[in-house]
Amino acid sequence: MDLTSLVNTMMSNDSLEGISQLTNTSNKETKSVLSAALPLLLNGAQAQSQNASTASGFGNALFNHGQQDTSNVSSFLQGVDMEDGGKIIGHLLGLNTNNAMNQIAMQTGVSNQNTGNILSAAAPLLMSLLGQQLGSNNANATPSLLGSLATSAMGGMNMNSLLGGLLGGGTQQVVYQQPVQQQKPSLLSALLNLFRG
Repeated sequence: MDLTSLVNTMMSNDSLEGISQLTNTSNKETKSVLSAALPLLLNGAQAQSQNASTASGFGNALFNHGQQDTSNVSSFLQGVDMEDGGKIIGHLLGLNTNNAMNQIAMQTGVSNQNTGNILSAAAPLLMSLLGQQLGSNNANATPSLLGSLATSAMGGMNMNSLLGGLLGGGTQQVVYQQPVQQQKPSLLSALLNLFRG
């Protein structure tokens, strides 16, 4: 998986401007929040792909989001569903969502509300890019195949280390990512249903 390309798209001027317009925040605020949050979100995606209970639902979500056209990031962001983005964030961060939001807001100096809005706007783009990255060389990709590809591609990656370099070395993991398998089964089921919906 080409993390450099993914990060460059997420942090591009088109992406920052589109998210800023959507959330009524400055480009500087958006860039700060995304720089702090991307390692956490990709760690969450990695956890979903590595867990037998969630890999199938995660593959389905990657497949669905990967069908969307992100060739024009500005146009894509104009049609973003913020509510769907919020569900994605809740799914990737799990039980740590509120703590993560608070820590990112404290680290960046951006309000909790604006932090949440920025992440909700960015999450669908992140999932679409992940889905496209994993399915780009697999014309017959299915949800189950994308789940397997995610497991393989993301399995050995140290997201914090890789992204720290890509984002200029200023990125720190702001909150401990609770392993998915420690979440209650009922909560896992509910989160998977949200993602599938």
